[in-house]
Amino acid sequence: MNSIHFFNTAVSKNALSNVGDVLGSTFLSEGKLVAEFEADLTKKAGILNPVALNSGTAALHLALVVAGIGIGDEVIIPSQTFIATGLAVLMTGATPVFADIQYETGNIDPVDVAKKVTPNTKAIMPVHWGGYPCDMDELNAIAKTYNILIIEDAAHAIGATYKNKSIGAISDMACFSFQAIKHVTTGDGGLLACLNDVHFERAMTLRWFGIDRKNSPMSLLGEREYNLTEMGYKYHLNNYAAALGIANLNELNENLKRRRAIAKYYDEALLNVPGISLFDYNADQESAYWLYGFHVENRDGFVNKLKEAGVPVSIVHAGIHKNDIFKHSSKDSLTMQYEFDKTQIHIPVHNDLTDEQVAFIVNSIKSGW
Repeated sequence: MNSIHFFNTAVSKNALSNVGDVLGSTFLSEGKLVAEFEADLTKKAGILNPVALNSGTAALHLALVVAGIGIGDEVIIPSQTFIATGLAVLMTGATPVFADIQYETGNIDPVDVAKKVTPNTKAIMPVHWGGYPCDMDELNAIAKTYNILIIEDAAHAIGATYKNKSIGAISDMACFSFQAIKHVTTGDGGLLACLNDVHFERAMTLRWFGIDRKNSPMSLLGEREYNLTEMGYKYHLNNYAAALGIANLNELNENLKRRRAIAKYYDEALLNVPGISLFDYNADQESAYWLYGFHVENRDGFVNKLKEAGVPVSIVHAGIHKNDIFKHSSKDSLTMQYEFDKTQIHIPVHNDLTDEQVAFIVNSIKSGW
């Protein structure tokens, strides 16, 4: 049996040809292929008004900038995420406020979110942990009550659905990652989805230094004519990354189908294994299964046993609130986050796994630790 990897990098067999064509053309920066990739994301992943960017972190930061968030503002986030979520808030000069999570899912808890809203709160940034959608109805109800925005960190969740709606077509904005080990990779890249056309147009301008290309013609002397009025960024995606993304996006549905089949096998096989508590997922919140996690007793023993068997396991990320860079952020009442950190674990779930490997993982767990 081949070695089992925790993550995989899914690269389409057509990617080499796609990228080779771009390199041969020498049109490498942002161009028609970026627009084609964006159109494909709407058609194949249900993402509205997509703005292709060079990283998921750029997407998070740009969303906050487009929302007008800055010094003195607060953004409510979970601690159960990668540190980029919190850093993006700090990059604007705003303050991250940590809300507790649901122990059963790892997702932000709307009940605690409501408690953390203050007059300075300008946005809620839920993270779909492992690809499982947060409770978006409850979160959007809070946002409507207090007239604040929802900016989803959907780095794990392309292809996930909430009550038959695609993630990327539900809230004010949603941010995706196309980093190497995500479902769809552009090598590195990201995406901002905007429900509001005003947000979309502003994001399209700010992603390239703040220059509106559509309304900045070339002068007789060969320079674009523009008058910059606000800070912009070099956040745009390029053509050869888009070419890779176009090829890989064609296999997203197959990728998701395989991940969900493996997850279903795990659900059934591990349901009654002593020492394991599976996450509690609702049928109308369909995960993209970037991760497959659960809670485990005697976690160190579990980790050692699985590693000895050649099965990689990981917590992936512990709560980020413990980092000193967030020393000025509220960390009150993160009871479930601390409990989650004690027992969470994840096992491999990706389309490169064979049936034999998946069965081996399950049998290794069932043999005890």
